[in-house]
Amino acid sequence: MLYKKIIISIIGKNSLRPNCFLCAKSACMCLLRFPWLLLNSLGSEGFSDTQMILACLILLHVGSIFQSATDQQVPILQFPKLVEGLRRSKREWVIPDLTVVENDRGPYPLKVSQIRSNADKVKKIFYSITGPGADQPPVGLFTMDRNTGILYITEPLDREKQDSYMFQAHAVAEGSGNAEAPMDITVKVIDQNDNKPTFNQSTFLGEVPEASPKGFEVIKVVATDIDQPNTDNSDIRYRLMSQDPQLPSDFMFVINPVTGVIRVSAGGLDREKYPKYTLVVQAADMLGEGLSGEAKVILTVTDSNDNAPAFTQLSYTAAVDENKVDAQILTMSVTDGDEPHSPAWNAKFTIVSGDPGGLFTVKTGSNKQEGIISTAKGLDFEKSSTHTLLVAVENEIPFAVPLPTATATVVVTVQDVNEAPVFFPVEKLVVKREDLAVASDVVQYTASDPDTARKQNVTYKIISDPAGWLNVAKATGLITVKSLMDRESTFVKDNKYTALIGAYDDGRWEANLKLVHRLCEIIVGIRQNYKLKRHINCTGAIMVIFLFVAETGIILNLATELASGEYTVVLRVTDNQGLGQDSTVQATVCDCAGEEVLCRRGVAGGTDLPVILGILGGILLLLMLVLLLLLFARRRRGEKKEPLLQDDDIRDNIYYYDEEGGGEDDQDFDLSVLHRGLDNRPEVFRNDVVPNFMPAPQYRPRPANPEEIGNFIDDNLKAADNDPTAPPYDSLLVFDYEGGGSDAGSLSSLNSSSSGDQDYNCLNEWGPRFKKLADMYGGGEDDDLL
Repeated sequence: MLYKKIIISIIGKNSLRPNCFLCAKSACMCLLRFPWLLLNSLGSEGFSDTQMILACLILLHVGSIFQSATDQQVPILQFPKLVEGLRRSKREWVIPDLTVVENDRGPYPLKVSQIRSNADKVKKIFYSITGPGADQPPVGLFTMDRNTGILYITEPLDREKQDSYMFQAHAVAEGSGNAEAPMDITVKVIDQNDNKPTFNQSTFLGEVPEASPKGFEVIKVVATDIDQPNTDNSDIRYRLMSQDPQLPSDFMFVINPVTGVIRVSAGGLDREKYPKYTLVVQAADMLGEGLSGEAKVILTVTDSNDNAPAFTQLSYTAAVDENKVDAQILTMSVTDGDEPHSPAWNAKFTIVSGDPGGLFTVKTGSNKQEGIISTAKGLDFEKSSTHTLLVAVENEIPFAVPLPTATATVVVTVQDVNEAPVFFPVEKLVVKREDLAVASDVVQYTASDPDTARKQNVTYKIISDPAGWLNVAKATGLITVKSLMDRESTFVKDNKYTALIGAYDDGRWEANLKLVHRLCEIIVGIRQNYKLKRHINCTGAIMVIFLFVAETGIILNLATELASGEYTVVLRVTDNQGLGQDSTVQATVCDCAGEEVLCRRGVAGGTDLPVILGILGGILLLLMLVLLLLLFARRRRGEKKEPLLQDDDIRDNIYYYDEEGGGEDDQDFDLSVLHRGLDNRPEVFRNDVVPNFMPAPQYRPRPANPEEIGNFIDDNLKAADNDPTAPPYDSLLVFDYEGGGSDAGSLSSLNSSSSGDQDYNCLNEWGPRFKKLADMYGGGEDDDLL
């Protein structure tokens, strides 16, 4: 609206108001509703040329503030009044900023304001402006009428390019230079909603897992509006315009209208059925009611582990020879509905049950959909001919939703294979003299055939006999001397000779009889520089070791099996002349393993554990008793030592006679305390000496005969001198003092004197308590009158 106030008066020949030919309403109403229409119909004289239905004369008087676009009312800015000298003046008004609406349609030049100098009343003033928008870029955007000081805009303004302009206005007097100081003018551009929101990208790409729960945040879209911030022109609201496909529901997603965050609003996302969704998002300013812009959001549904792998068969059977290690037995195949070659699709196999001994292993094949079962150890047909395994399959990542785990049953049959006979142990130690006769028995050592079901015969054969000294019975395995043995032969190394014996069954000779096994002998040490030799030799089959007795040493061997432990052997050595000496041999019997003999030593002490615990318990109890005694002694020492006599002990007894309680009942008072006989012990004690625990002295009672009073005093003085509780001679003795005699006389004088002899005036000095008594017996003027 270009108008602020309209004053209308209509003059006609009749009382009827003329109507407008455009709206058929009264001229006043038409003017209010269509100001531009009447404005264009005004002539230069101010009269309306509008045709009226009724013939009448209409005169429109328009107020001075009703102006056209070419004569618009604008604010007038006054130059500040100059202050000369040191005269104090009021603070000048702050010049307000001028405002111009952007994108104004004109017509141009458009009035903005008018400046005025107070000096224009006395002299001719010329006005001009300088600064950005005037004589600086953008040059010519603002102009000023030189004579009137009216400020014009030459073209529409754009707030998004520049939101304000600052320049200076000048007033110059004709022929005399500056009439006013330069005045700063600021023109601010008012924003209009002329820009729609725009997204930072035309297409947004996002991913959403197919097992996403309701409320899961998927993506955030952002739009901006270059209109003035923090106004409705730039306040953006978002909304979803469409969803493709609209399955399994129309509202699978929802957008926050303020933040632009898109979330899952319903369940049922399934990559296998609907792998992609296309959304159209709108952003509108003016709180969603203004200009708007759109963008596209493409969401790809990613795979989740919502499909469990399944075996192609529920049961499998396979066969494998016994004793084979790492032999592939079976390949199992599975299927999975998840995305191929993803962690949710790759299979992982485990043996759930049926293999407590760890005889089998299962691995995943190269295509990630196969499980390969192999033997981890050699199977034994004689122990178990079949094995039933339960194999489960899962994926490399956990299931996204609760799913059952698929399992399959595998039955493995063990096939029997002819096995070679087995010696146990595989090494045998034999000690014989070198002069053993030919055909003498050395040792019989037999082997057993593991194939018990085949019922085969085991035969024996000498595999290695370097010197040809031995012979073995083929059927029984008895080893005998074939030829005389010689300790000094080159085939004897370290007093031992090694031969290798083999055993085979009815089938064929098995080379695995040469497996290396080791046997450790007893470690023996002899005192007095005697040394027993240790012999360990391992080849592959049974080993027979011969030890020859030397002239300077012997070999000590076990005659029977002994338990592990320490043994003491007394050895007597004699020569040909019969001279000899006994020696003690300490032998250790233990289980040995490996090439080196390492015996696990037992505990050297011979004391049992319960005895040790009992000793430790006794020591602990003794320490606790000592600690209690120390605490008790410290507590006794810390107690305060009280003096033999109390500090508050008094040297005399003070009796209070002013007690009035008890009435007439004489039982309330102990009258015996008033009578202290001479036979009582003194009440004053001394505390400057320690009692010597002597018996208390015996004081004699007062004699009835006055003639014995001297002896009474002497005896009591001696008793007092020996009394340890008696006070010292130089101490102050305090005796009970009850004051002087009474002015009233004794009670015995009541009967011997008359009332006239008594003076009762003293009763007047006893206070108000005895006032009645004084009045009764004191006499006075009243008595004289009587």
